Order: sequence, then structure tokens, then C-alpha cells
Amino acid sequence: MDRTDDELDTCMSNKGGEKGGDKGGDRGKGGESAGVRGTPGLSLQLKAVMRIRSKYLRRGRSEQCPAPHALLRGRLPGPSSLGGSTSARPESPHRRRGRRRTKGVLFPSDGRKYLPKNKEQSRAKPFLFLFIIIVFMQVYNAIENLDDHMEKYDLEGLERTLHREVFGQQEALHSLMYHLRDYLSTYAHQRPLVLSLHGAHGVGKSHLGRLLVRHFRSVVGAELVVQYFSLHHCPLQDSPEFCASELAGRVKEVAAQAEEAELIPLILLDEVELLRPALLDGLRELLQLQRNELLNIVYIFLSTLGDGEVTSHVLQNGTVAGAARLLRNMLPRLHSLWAEPGVELIPLSLLERGHVVQCFLEEMTDEGFYPDPGYVERLAGELAYHRAGGKQYAKTGCKQVVAKVNLL
Repeated sequence: MDRTDDELDTCMSNKGGEKGGDKGGDRGKGGESAGVRGTPGLSLQLKAVMRIRSKYLRRGRSEQCPAPHALLRGRLPGPSSLGGSTSARPESPHRRRGRRRTKGVLFPSDGRKYLPKNKEQSRAKPFLFLFIIIVFMQVYNAIENLDDHMEKYDLEGLERTLHREVFGQQEALHSLMYHLRDYLSTYAHQRPLVLSLHGAHGVGKSHLGRLLVRHFRSVVGAELVVQYFSLHHCPLQDSPEFCASELAGRVKEVAAQAEEAELIPLILLDEVELLRPALLDGLRELLQLQRNELLNIVYIFLSTLGDGEVTSHVLQNGTVAGAARLLRNMLPRLHSLWAEPGVELIPLSLLERGHVVQCFLEEMTDEGFYPDPGYVERLAGELAYHRAGGKQYAKTGCKQVVAKVNLL
């Protein structure tokens, strides 16, 4: 007989003896009880101690001997012993007793699930959403106001007019409209806008100035536009200091009217190269004043200063791009007015022969002449040209076109 049989027999014998001992104990207890009953000196506390001791001894003997069915289970062959290779070792009773039966996995039902209500929800969220809505509405209104403000000046119509009537100055017109759009999109500014256009004779400076004045008079009113000609408004016999004070007074008056109307006025000065130093000093002082009405003004200067540098640059490179850097280095040496941070320099290019032909066609049409192409080419050939890079640039631009058409 193997070890399990021995353990089983031993436990059975122990149990038998235990039972006999229990019976004898019971008899002994009876005797003890009888003796106790017969012994008046034995206290009730001693009886309780003896009963607890006997229970403790029985419990210890039962734990040392496992149940018979547990011992028999260890004799049965396991899955590994069926093949004849090894036999299963009986499992320890303490390990069996310590193992708990796993409960089944509980899956959620297919019904609709609800999240528990968060009672600690922050009270700042509604105010945050309200703040976002307010900011969005303010930004939207600001954009709408910008569009409405730009519609007052009709910059799209101005751009179409300039591209239709000014020839050969695409880069200069692009720069001019860029600065006007950027400045006229808002009303409040930190400094006035100063656009200084420089080019040779006949490239269209005065014609461009007349178009700008005509357009701004139609959108903001004639009282908010000043067109200043050097020799006309300040002849040589007049004192330059008087002319400077008169010009400053006129500019301040127009700026005050524009401030009341919430509009931006235009101050255009033609033939700036003929202005005397006192007038240039007066203009520089106007630009440096920090009064609110004087910060919302568009100044446009038309001048031939630096025409030699621009002409050389165009003949060498075939384009006017990059000539503004030459003007930036040269003009401040003539006067500190062009050293002001808000002054934007815009060079005008030389006109090619094709542009001169367009000038003749437009002038002849305005005067009522039939623009014969062959005759127009012959008139354009009578002018003097620079030749560079396979192109012909008119030395005097379209300046002689009007005189030649008047001779017809």
C-alpha cells in the first residue's frame, strides 16, 4: 500500500481513537461534572477553560488530518499521467483550501449607458464661452468696419483708372496701391503716410498726380484735398518762411476738417525738387508733430530728384526693381526730410517706345484725330531714345507728345 493509503489508515485510526477518546472524555466530563457537582469548590471559570481547551484540541487534530475524499483524489491519474510518462503529485490541502473560486466575468448590458453627473462642474465654463462669443463678434465687426472704411475711398476704381491711363509704370502702381490699401484700411494711425515718387521728365508723374487728386476729390470732397505746386503757390519773390507757415496752416486746417468727418485727407506736392530748404524744413516738422489729426494724412511728393540714378539702374538692369535702395542712400544727403522713418520711396521707370506709341494714340483720340498706326509710328520715331538690352527707352518720355499732336 502506498503513502496515501498509509495516511488514510492513520487518519481513520486517529479518528477512531479520537472518538473513543471523546467518549471517554465525555464520560470523564460526566465524571468531572459529577465530581464538579460533588465538589463545591470548583468555580465556573475553570469549567469554561476546560471546555475551550477540549475544543481547541479537537480542532487541531481535524486540521492535521485531511478529508478522505481529498486523499483519494490525489490517487487519481491526471492528464499528464494518462500517457504513462509521469504521475500527478497530490496537491497540498493548504493550497487547495487557499484557492478561491473565481467569479464569472460580468459584461455590461446592451442597454443605453449614462455617464454619472459631475456635480463638481466648473462655473467658469459658461463665462468662457460667453467671452469667446464676444471676442468673435468684435473681430467680425472690426473686419466689417475695415471693409466699410475702404469702400469710402473706392480704391478698386482708382486702381483701374491708373492702370488704364498710366503707361509703363506697373511696378510703381503696384507699390502705390499697396501702401494706400494698407493705410486707408483703418482710421487711427501712429504716423502719416508719405509716398515720394521719383522719376525722369515725361514718365507720367504729373499725370499720375492729377489722377490721384481727381479721384480723392470725388470720394472725400475737394475741401480735404490739397494740390500744391512749388512755383505757383510759392513764387521766387515770396519768402520761403512765409510759404512754409502758409502751407502748414493750410495742412492743419484740412486735417481738422478731416478729423471731424472721420476721413483721411490727401496732400499732394508737385515739383518738390524746386522747394526751397525752408519749405522742406516745414514739411519735416509737420511729419514730426504727434497731434491726432496730423497723424491721419496721406502725403504724396512728386519729384525728379534721383532721376539719374533711376535711369542708370533701368538701363543696366532692364527694370526699376531695386532702384529704391539707391534713392534711399542718395536722398537723405540732400535733405533730412527723406530720412524720416515714414517716408516710402517709389521710383518710376523709363518709358519704352511702345509706351510712347500709346501716349500718341490716346492724345490723338482726345484731340479728335484719326489715330493712323503708320503715322503714329512715324511720330514716335522722331523722338530720342536710350538703347540698352535690345530695348528703346524714350529720353523725354511722353513729354513731347502733346506738343507734336498740337502741330497736326
